[in-house]
Amino acid sequence: MRKPVTLITGASGEVGYGLIERFAQSGNTDLVALDLKPVPDDLRAMCGSAIAGDILDQNLLQRLISEYEIHAIYHLAALLSTRAEFTPDTAHRVNVEGTLNLINLAHEQSRWHGNPVRFIFPSSIAVYGLPDLPTKRRAGRVRESEWNLPTTMYGCNKCYCEQLGRYYTEYYRQLSAEPQSSGVDFRSVRFPGLISAITLPSGGTSDYAAEMIHCAARGEPYACFVGEDARIPFMVMPDAIKALELLAAAPAEKLSQRVYNVTAFSLSAHELRDRVSKAFPKADITFAPDRKRANIIDTWPADVDDSLATNDWGWQPDYDVDRAFTEYLIPTISKRYEQ
Repeated sequence: MRKPVTLITGASGEVGYGLIERFAQSGNTDLVALDLKPVPDDLRAMCGSAIAGDILDQNLLQRLISEYEIHAIYHLAALLSTRAEFTPDTAHRVNVEGTLNLINLAHEQSRWHGNPVRFIFPSSIAVYGLPDLPTKRRAGRVRESEWNLPTTMYGCNKCYCEQLGRYYTEYYRQLSAEPQSSGVDFRSVRFPGLISAITLPSGGTSDYAAEMIHCAARGEPYACFVGEDARIPFMVMPDAIKALELLAAAPAEKLSQRVYNVTAFSLSAHELRDRVSKAFPKADITFAPDRKRANIIDTWPADVDDSLATNDWGWQPDYDVDRAFTEYLIPTISKRYEQ
């Protein structure tokens, strides 16, 4: 008899690492870790099984359907924002077609075992697109339904996949003679810029925050690719994992929508540099804006309104900006580079 499992795609990434570690700490190792590259040994040890494979590979998906009883999917695999701009066609295949493949996998699994499959999808602040800096300053804390006009391929992919999930959960085959549920319980969090002290930055447009801290800890100079006044919201990785856990555990009847903002604190690049320099007095941090990448940051809100997540499923970050730096980022990253 097949054992119920949770599937985690993109398992070796920043969020995947933290999520698997959290599951293991709670004693849940009934996990299937899937990544394009072989899953590292330390992560593999925390999972029931680990698979190297492509979410576009239909043979692999059929294998998952036939070998496992999947009750939840954390779909973390994605082609991130910077790389997606260089290969938009590939980004669409991975980020949209790959997501649709997994939603259909959830549907097939639900049909087979008769229970809803929770599909947890990390979205992004990249779904927003404010037209200019004056509008960004006036917008304040942006709600989920506002300014959904992404300017990047990654943002477009995430925005569309949010709608795919909403369709499969609420409107699936609505013209059928006998309306039927897809069995997919889609839930999404729109993350701000994420900063991890454990894994290295991996190509996200907001990774200048993590890059700045890591370079300072290594004693290397860093030229930030956005201007000093660039401002977006951030959260540290433990809070990102907490948000996924809380949303996944929330009773379905408590959810008023399928997609939720979450955030912890908002910082300008200048304020970020000041905090890093305070921790590393010898840090050599300058600003050399890459106008194209900086322009993308300028289209994202300076802050987001996450009150619906608070009201519907009790979201509150554990790490404000002070605790994020003094208790998590600075000590953990410093220890990584100790001789």
